Amino acid sequence: MKLELRGITKRFGDFTANDAIDLTVEPGEVHALLGENGAGKSTLMNVLYGLYLPEEGEILLDDEVQNFTGPGDAMAAGIGMVHQHFMLIPVFTVAENLILGHEPMAAPGILDLESARRRVREISERFGFDIDPDAKVEDLSVGQQQRVEIIKALSHDAKVLVLDEPTAVLTPQETDELMRIMDELRRDGTSIVFISHKLREVRFISDRISVIRRGKLVGTAEPTASNEELASLMVGHAVSLNVDKAPAKPGDAAFQVRDLTVFGADGHRHIDGLSFDIHQGEILVVAGVQGNGQTELTEAILGLQSQVRGSITLDGKEILGRSVSQVLDAGIGFVPEDRTKDGLVGEFTIAENVVLDRFRDDAFSRGLALKLGAIRDHAEASVEEYDIRTPSIDTFAGRLSGGNQQKVVLARELDRDLRMFIASQPTRGLDVGSIEFVHKQIVATRDSGLPVLIVSTELDEVTQLADRIMVMYGGRSMGIVPADTSREILGQMMAGIPHGE
Repeated sequence: MKLELRGITKRFGDFTANDAIDLTVEPGEVHALLGENGAGKSTLMNVLYGLYLPEEGEILLDDEVQNFTGPGDAMAAGIGMVHQHFMLIPVFTVAENLILGHEPMAAPGILDLESARRRVREISERFGFDIDPDAKVEDLSVGQQQRVEIIKALSHDAKVLVLDEPTAVLTPQETDELMRIMDELRRDGTSIVFISHKLREVRFISDRISVIRRGKLVGTAEPTASNEELASLMVGHAVSLNVDKAPAKPGDAAFQVRDLTVFGADGHRHIDGLSFDIHQGEILVVAGVQGNGQTELTEAILGLQSQVRGSITLDGKEILGRSVSQVLDAGIGFVPEDRTKDGLVGEFTIAENVVLDRFRDDAFSRGLALKLGAIRDHAEASVEEYDIRTPSIDTFAGRLSGGNQQKVVLARELDRDLRMFIASQPTRGLDVGSIEFVHKQIVATRDSGLPVLIVSTELDEVTQLADRIMVMYGGRSMGIVPADTSREILGQMMAGIPHGE
């Protein structure tokens, strides 16, 4: 089926998320929609799927104009969508999820689950999915759950399949398996729109690549285009995609974690007996699929977890059990994974945000009175040093772009007398230009002789930034390996196979 979008425009108030976008996907084509987070990719596909109604433009399937009023119309027309966050009921079986919302009846009051089971088996065998129709979704791996979402779409005879950031929560092996499935679907004649910001995957699987920047379609490229060419289209200027860093010169083991165990409110062990060291002047990157204890690890270090056992020392001094302010005062700089929720106060100005945890310092206050001139001078210097693009230091932080918000957090955390630096998902949602800047700051911090702990789910970032890599799975370490460890081995570790076994 041929898909054509003509002049699609979608606005939210004064903000134009999609600006007169034209896009054509040929039958049996994998067409990648590439762009940074917030570029408008998902909004465009939500228009296609009937979740949003466009202010302008039209959707055509096989040259016929469609008038979707909701997802039901889109599904009936042959469009299926696998959302970035799966739309499955964990306690239901695969077959039950398949018929949810349009339950066939074998008899009055009796669901026809057998027909759903047959449909799951038929699609699974056809594409090699290996999914048990009677398995509960909560018992399936993330990769298997994604296959269930694809089965759901195909069960409605989808001829156009939209995959929205489908590899965001997959291990490398699961990503490879998804690429195989996409190739099978393409051979079967299914048209696929593949939404992503990962250049490696886009170039590997796509037939054509369209790039969206700030709501506009800025170009279409072939998969033979270089990463640099695609990145330039994404951000509008040339950028370097490689992290430029000299070999580490590690010193003493300044940061030590021993037998760390973190319990949740329900008694579940989010971290189970974790031990590792970070040396002065080295970057240890914690890799793994999101949800395997990485968040709890950083929160335990910062004093945000209450039920904790073990030991965490910095420069030989125990910090486990201290308050957040005491941990920060001990010299730890911290960039949280959710900058808008935990890193900034959006209703505060840039000047206020860069002294959030320092306003009691003698440099910025005298007794109960703030030294407003000193705070403004400090903010002006931070804006210049960290290249924060803003009309004024009085601009509210919540009005900045994601990259500039992250620069504000970095300016606050790095411009202190640090003994260690921690950053969780430091480039999430940033354009490649901002990523380049953040990476340079992290490497410079390492080169100043500090131990650096980075948590990242982006495998390219992991391998480029790290001096050593620790992979977490199920709250445990699967091993600590050199930065040049192969993606295959890292993928096995991310799937729960300890290194060397």
